[in-house]
Amino acid sequence: MSKVIIQRLSKEELMSKRKERMIITGRVMRSTGSWYTVLTDDNEHYQCKLKGRFRIKGIRTTNPIAVGDKVEFVVGNEDNSGVIQKIFDRNNYVIRKATKLSKAAHIIASNLDQAIIITSLVKPRTSTGFIDRFLVTTEAYHIPTVIVFNKYDLYNDDLKKRLDEYIKVYTHAGYTCLVTSVKENYHVSDLKKLLDGKTSLLSGHSGVGKSALINKIDPGLNLKEGELSVMHEKGKHTTTFAEMFPLSFNGFIIDTPGIKEFGLVGFDSEELGQRIPEIRRLMPQCRFNNCVHVNEPGCAVIEAVENGEIARFRYVNYLKMFDDIRFVELPK
Repeated sequence: MSKVIIQRLSKEELMSKRKERMIITGRVMRSTGSWYTVLTDDNEHYQCKLKGRFRIKGIRTTNPIAVGDKVEFVVGNEDNSGVIQKIFDRNNYVIRKATKLSKAAHIIASNLDQAIIITSLVKPRTSTGFIDRFLVTTEAYHIPTVIVFNKYDLYNDDLKKRLDEYIKVYTHAGYTCLVTSVKENYHVSDLKKLLDGKTSLLSGHSGVGKSALINKIDPGLNLKEGELSVMHEKGKHTTTFAEMFPLSFNGFIIDTPGIKEFGLVGFDSEELGQRIPEIRRLMPQCRFNNCVHVNEPGCAVIEAVENGEIARFRYVNYLKMFDDIRFVELPK
């Protein structure tokens, strides 16, 4: 009669065997090249790799998985790492051109409740062109966006006048604007209220004080703060990859590397005006239903620019974006 050998597994071995059969869902908190940190609903962190190749709506991207993505993964390795086998549909995302020369795009973050663009009128200066490109992108994916004008303690009288003009224009367009100063603790609590209970993307140039603002709002995060280049008064990169952090009060923030330029992806020149609220409101009044608001007769948008109803700098930024998109659309 043959002998039956019963092998008893330790508790750790049993857990490991169970995990081999477990399919787990979670949210990507950090992306560093080929590895992704995923947070599960049970508040556990796993280091995961991607199985196979993924494409998003035919757009070639430098990162198939973005911070904020909800994913499904299997744990089966000895080191307790996981393999991502499914990316769930995104509610929204913010995307930009990877570089000037590249045709690829980079997804900054996904599944957002709101985006916060941190700007400054000095050290370093954020151009309205950069702001408007960011706003056009968030408009395209219906992501509410807040414009924060930081470093108010450095503004002289001329800059304060310019700031008042910008706030008037962007508020009229429908955006929430906030003026902040970390040094003077100016309106930092108001920014904290805006972040409470939401998943928020924080973006902007290097050196505008993004990390300093976050640390002021939630000191426990203790993010590394950057310095300005003395020669060029531009920020030095301190964040090298996007990362999501849970806030101690409630909600999540996604901190991103400083962005120098914001190239548009996936826009049609004839539909660009729909992504600018002031233009969108006046489009039905144009003489031609295919008006692109460049030089057409009977254009309500051009008339509004001439009479001051639409800020000229907003219209100039529109024309620059329009030309960039048209250039891409031209047959090669």
